[in-house]
Amino acid sequence: MRSLFLISAAVLALAPNRAPADVVDSAGNGFVVKITVNIKAAPDEVYRRIVRNVGDWWNSEHTFSGNSHNLKIEEKPMGCFCETLPNNGGIRHMEVIYLAPGKGLILNGGLGPLNSIAAAGNLTFQLSPDGGGTKLDVSYAVTGYLKAGMNTWATPVDNMLTEQITRLKNYIDRGDPAAK
Repeated sequence: MRSLFLISAAVLALAPNRAPADVVDSAGNGFVVKITVNIKAAPDEVYRRIVRNVGDWWNSEHTFSGNSHNLKIEEKPMGCFCETLPNNGGIRHMEVIYLAPGKGLILNGGLGPLNSIAAAGNLTFQLSPDGGGTKLDVSYAVTGYLKAGMNTWATPVDNMLTEQITRLKNYIDRGDPAAK
């Protein structure tokens, strides 16, 4: 999984039409990634699609099962951002710690390989009206211990998360997460 994650991150760094993103802080004990996009839908609609349609916009290549439709976000405090795996298996990627429909969502945990390296993070979606659409600010603050330094994960996580938010924007704006 880590090799696939790193290869995907390198390829994504060259991909056009991505949401603007930035590693705004990076150190041996953690990093922060921020992404901002404007989406052509009202904040309530963007929130609903983030939470209730995650399997429609999340890239299946960034799942353990290989199928993004095995993902779900339970819309409640302590709700699970989970993935169903074969043979009654599963993984909890993150936990919902804050939700305000049409305004914001905060998930706590380590995405993908971060789940197995003693990392913790807060993934924040902040929605605000912007003209006839929504300004979506996404940040992922990650901390933990890794002998090589947590900052070695900053760029791969930035690339992976930027891909997901670009896919969300394309899904809502154009009806196809992979739209160019």
